[in-house]
Amino acid sequence: MKLEEFNYNLPEELIAQVPAKERDMSKMLVLDRVNKNFIHKHFCDITDFLTPDDLLVLNNTKVIPARLYAKKNTGALIEILLVRQIDIDVWIALIKPSKRVKAGMILCVCSELSVEIIGKDDDKWKIKLLYEGNIFEILDKVGNIPLPPYIERKMTDDEYKKLDFDRYQTVYAKNAGAVAAPTAGLHFTKEILDKLSQQGTEHCFVTLNVGLGTFKPVKCENILDHKMDSESFEITQESADIINEAKSKGKNIVAVGTTSVRTLETVMNKYGKIIPVKDSSELFIYPGYKFKMVDKLITNFHLPKSTLLMLVSAFATKEYIFQAYDEAIKNKYRFYSYGDCMLIR
Repeated sequence: MKLEEFNYNLPEELIAQVPAKERDMSKMLVLDRVNKNFIHKHFCDITDFLTPDDLLVLNNTKVIPARLYAKKNTGALIEILLVRQIDIDVWIALIKPSKRVKAGMILCVCSELSVEIIGKDDDKWKIKLLYEGNIFEILDKVGNIPLPPYIERKMTDDEYKKLDFDRYQTVYAKNAGAVAAPTAGLHFTKEILDKLSQQGTEHCFVTLNVGLGTFKPVKCENILDHKMDSESFEITQESADIINEAKSKGKNIVAVGTTSVRTLETVMNKYGKIIPVKDSSELFIYPGYKFKMVDKLITNFHLPKSTLLMLVSAFATKEYIFQAYDEAIKNKYRFYSYGDCMLIR
């Protein structure tokens, strides 16, 4: 299966730079996998398409303010992006410009936080955070939301900082650890969730800490040669019970986002059933994959040649997904993290 098969052309002006004014006012393209038709709606209409026969599974990971700006003792500015915590105060990070740092160097972020450079492994660095107190409280004060590269921000864009802190986070975010948002969940409001509950549509949560691998481009000409980055996840006893009971009653499992899909399908592949577990996923889903748990999917529009586009192509067929993308482009839908979404049923 060739990489070029998953390419498409997107007008640059359709890459959303800011979210919709209200979370639930994003456009929603509804796809019917049986009839292969399209319905144009807004996300606030989601309650018309879900019933008590559906169970929503949402990813409640919380994005940490992982982008830091530090200074060398010369005053030179260094950008640090925390990627993964490997010990209490030791992290894997991306640093730029990387040529300006070396092992043993200490960079100052603020009076409460400094960064010691331990060493380099390929394109990533191992660093130690020097601080007193709670690191996540410090990051909330001095860190910046790690937006994907196609959302353009400057260091001086203070007017956007509050917006991104609020909107690049789901309203149900709970477990800190992600460096990218599970963007399909950004459309939900507490009012939408309450209305769904009142009409009998249950929901539960899993946690998958989204890593930078979600933006990692596939570079292999044959996509089967691509290797996914590992991402940690957790399913609690409560959620496992809710999902298993819903499935036993013949309800549809509605995954909110590709991260929820990968969590559920990874557990099914490894254990044959949904169990309470802390584990990690390197599952690569592409056309030909047989879904074992997920029946419906809410997802945003994804980058060309991305593993996320391959996943939705596996779920709804590549031909139908590319027809949907053509339909969305023709109707000026907004793409990627801050953009509009699809309900695939």
